[in-house]
Amino acid sequence: MIPQWAQPFESAIRWQESLSRHNTWHVGGMADCYFEPQSREQLQRFLSVLPLDWPIHWLGLGSNVLIRDGGVRGAVISTLKLNQLQKIDPQTVLAEAGVPCARLAKECVAWNIGPAAFWVGIPGTVGGALAMNAGAWDGETWTQVSQVELIDRQGKIAVKPVSAFSVGYRQVAGLEANQWFLSATFRMEPQVVSESTRMRELLEERRQRQPIGAWSGGSTFKNPRPDFAARLIDVAGLKGYRVGGAVVSDKHANFILNEGQASAADIELLIETVIKKVESGSGIRLSPEVRIMGDHS
Repeated sequence: MIPQWAQPFESAIRWQESLSRHNTWHVGGMADCYFEPQSREQLQRFLSVLPLDWPIHWLGLGSNVLIRDGGVRGAVISTLKLNQLQKIDPQTVLAEAGVPCARLAKECVAWNIGPAAFWVGIPGTVGGALAMNAGAWDGETWTQVSQVELIDRQGKIAVKPVSAFSVGYRQVAGLEANQWFLSATFRMEPQVVSESTRMRELLEERRQRQPIGAWSGGSTFKNPRPDFAARLIDVAGLKGYRVGGAVVSDKHANFILNEGQASAADIELLIETVIKKVESGSGIRLSPEVRIMGDHS
């Protein structure tokens, strides 16, 4: 029986939804409640009535996340329909949380503002990129952020400047409990030389170096600067190393692949194994870049 509070959102909710359909590793169990708001107003109403004892989890394109086989309790909220992207003035762009980073890159390049080409190498959405300061090819998400919109557990929206946050490599501090990124305003500069050629070059480099088209979560580990996770994994002799249906990519060692039959448990155990073996050989302990969520089966 559908809870009374959920009845106004029935068309946007799927109960016991398989999350393997909603992440790039194609693994994971069921979500108790999978909600895909059609607008920010519908999201606000949903949050305002969601029972306080229900955990909340957010999901964009499902990259950089490992969902365990036991599934996810509470509500999983998809941001994919929250995808407004507009050029506000000649140097200012507003992007909602569900905008794919590749789309942000392509639109900014078409508008001849930036630098923005690096976003084409980030496989997720703006919301996830803001939460972890995602980056690629020496570019980072927060470099051009001027302000963000936040939404809280009650559905209230607030605006904060970039100065309210402490930002580092793949980390962002300053969010209050039960507060999440809804959009960001980016301050760009006119590009004297079009970035379209640069973007094509980056896409080709990505195609050559990364296992594009394979089932992966994107880069698995943070780079322990000034070194690189891929180099350390390669030196440890772990390319091609496998656990069940999960394997370290032969093409790029910082990618763990699901060859079609992997479970989330296989991938998580392979992540743990790589960490231990790299630390044993180099003394460097790798940290996962991917977020792990849900229950063990």
